[in-house]
Amino acid sequence: MFTGIITDIGTLVDLKQEGDLRARISTTYDTSRIDMGASIASDGVCLTVVDLGPDWYDVQISAETVSKTNLAAWTVGKRVNLERALKVGDELGGHIVSGHVDGVAEVVSVVDEGDSTRVQLRAPDDLARFVAPKGSVALNGTSLTVNEVQGDVFGINFIPHTKQVTTWGDVAVGDMVNLEIDTLARYVARLAEAG
Repeated sequence: MFTGIITDIGTLVDLKQEGDLRARISTTYDTSRIDMGASIASDGVCLTVVDLGPDWYDVQISAETVSKTNLAAWTVGKRVNLERALKVGDELGGHIVSGHVDGVAEVVSVVDEGDSTRVQLRAPDDLARFVAPKGSVALNGTSLTVNEVQGDVFGINFIPHTKQVTTWGDVAVGDMVNLEIDTLARYVARLAEAG
């Protein structure tokens, strides 16, 4: 489990197709304190550490995960949002995030508003109904509050701090981002369907 509060920006330093996709991510995390098999959310995808070095870790990514996320577009040099798994007693500053991406949303508009940036995204049709104004979503692993919703398009406002400590300062129209809907929204919708 995660909170959607990004704690590092990693860089992809190697990608190899070895049956599964294997990625090496450089990090400022103290890797001596990361266990083999640990879960680290990388752009919102919960991935398992399979190897470690002094300033990097490797993850192995199944074809299923690649098909459901934006990881197929990963390239060496890309920066990615990182978050270590939640520990008992940690502050829950965002919302409960599982790291199980539901789909990919497309950035359709980026507009600066003062020091902040308003970004509009198009959700996949089957997920749009779970996105609600003032509700939470995780985009590339970042816990965010939805401002407005019009059909399958929803808006997010990024303050300067968020743009500095995540990869959201690099956002551009056409970007495909990992979308995880709020678990609570999924259960509320399911209960409403059950009547």
